[in-house]
Order: sequence, then C-alpha cells, then structure tokens
Amino acid sequence: MKKYIKSLNIIAALIAICFTGCKKAEYSFGEIKTPVNFTVTATAKGADAINVNGDGSGNVIITSSATNALSYNVDFGDGNTAIVPTGDTTYTYRTPGVNDYTITVTAVGTGGSTSILTKKVTVFVAHTIPPNIVANLTNGSSQVWITDHNAPGHVGVGPTASFSPDWYAATPNSRDACLYDDEITFTKINDNKISMSLDNKGQTFIIAAATSYYSLSGGDNCYNITTAPKDLVFSVATSASTTANSTREQFLVPGNGIVNFATGGNTYEILSITSTTIQLRNIGVDGNAWYQKLKVK
Repeated sequence: MKKYIKSLNIIAALIAICFTGCKKAEYSFGEIKTPVNFTVTATAKGADAINVNGDGSGNVIITSSATNALSYNVDFGDGNTAIVPTGDTTYTYRTPGVNDYTITVTAVGTGGSTSILTKKVTVFVAHTIPPNIVANLTNGSSQVWITDHNAPGHVGVGPTASFSPDWYAATPNSRDACLYDDEITFTKINDNKISMSLDNKGQTFIIAAATSYYSLSGGDNCYNITTAPKDLVFSVATSASTTANSTREQFLVPGNGIVNFATGGNTYEILSITSTTIQLRNIGVDGNAWYQKLKVK
C-alpha cells in the first residue's frame, strides 16, 4: 500500500512539473506610446530666392521629429525607402529636370504604434553631360568643327518619324559655299558645361521655311546673320530615338539656335559622335527633321 501511495506521489509530481514547464510564457511590452508632436520638413539643398528648387545637386534635407518616436521610416516618393533612426537624413534625387515628389514619413513608437506625415518637395536636378560627349566635342579643352562637306548626307532632311535623311541627302560639295566656311568651336567650361561659338564669316545658310523666323525673307540662301558665343543646355533627348540610332543626348543653343545652317529650331540631338565626326538632328520650324554632319577642322 505504501509503495502504491509513493508511486502516486511521484506521478503527481511529474504532472506538476510538466504543467509548470508547459505553461505559456508571458511578455510585457510596457506602455504603448504613440508618437505625437510630429513634424517633417524637406528642403532642397541650396534653395534660395533665385534657385527656388535647389542648387541642381538633387539633394534634399529631410528633418523629422516626434515625441515618443523610436525611429522613422521614410518613403522618398521615387520608389526608394529607408529607416532613419534619428529622423534626420539627406537624400539625393537622380531624375534630371524639375520634379515634384511626395515624401511620406512614418514615426514608429512602442508596440508598433505609428504616426504618418507627408511632405511635398520640388527638386531641380542638373543634367550631367556624359564624359565621352564632353571629351569628343571639346578634345578636353576646345575644338573647332566644320561641315563634313565630303560626306554623303552632310545636309539632309526627312520625316520626324525617322532618324535618317530619307527625303534628301546632299552629295559631297553640293551645297552653298557659305555653309562650308563656318567654324563651330565647342569649349569645355567644366565637366558639365560647354559653350559654343560660331564663326560664320558673316553669312549663314537658312532654309526657306525659316527665313521669317530670323526676321528675313526669301528662299534657301545665304543671309547676313550676327552670331555670339552661347552656353549650351544639355539634356536627355526628348525624341523617340533609341540607343540603336542615337546617343540619346541633346543640346539647346539659346537665342537663334544656329550651329552651322539655320532651320528655325534650336535643339540638336547627337545621333552619333566620335573624336573627329558628329551627326546632329534638328526639328525645323517646317516640322521636318534636318540633319548635318560635322568633322574636326
């Protein structure tokens, strides 16, 4: 009998141990505190009365602050996110031009509690000229170009849907003399700035459709045009070209827009470029695509 009672006591002890060991652990997260007094500022770096959207670097200074916040989750509005423990960060946007972004900041408190604020920012990102374009145009400093008058298609025209002179391509040395004596100088100001000067020897060839654009009248001919050095404005090409038929880089010539012959347009897409040759495409005031080939003098 005593052995039986002893066995029952042992079994009871084992059951007690089992229940004690299997008891679910209890955890306490403490007091849940939702972030309050939440503020977010987003300022484009270098923004002032003149450069209202920043200095072109694309940098935006983001400052987030909230009582009871342990960290901040930031959605920059361009597909990228980051966890910012202190709430302060500087983010760089990459898309050239002036663009609007909505920044969403989530302040995270204890127990997963959150507060959310959004802030809109407008950012200017200066376009970066590809180094090979700078090197080939300027030879590292300054380089003179002329019409490649011996090349077929050194002057040409075609429809805007195409990227070749489908309607007309000039044969070698078949155009007006005033077009062949122009000297175009591209000068490197710095790694991201190029200026251009055109010495047209007093006259520039203008297509008939564009003469009125330059306050003149008449047909295809050479006209007296005054030129001056200009700082070029580079950007990604806005046409429907691809990397198979273009560098996808273009530049705007402020003012009259003339490189060597005038179409009334002022934006030139660089279809191809080497250290000694370049082919440009320009949309004239007549709505056609005009082509020109240059070579190093």
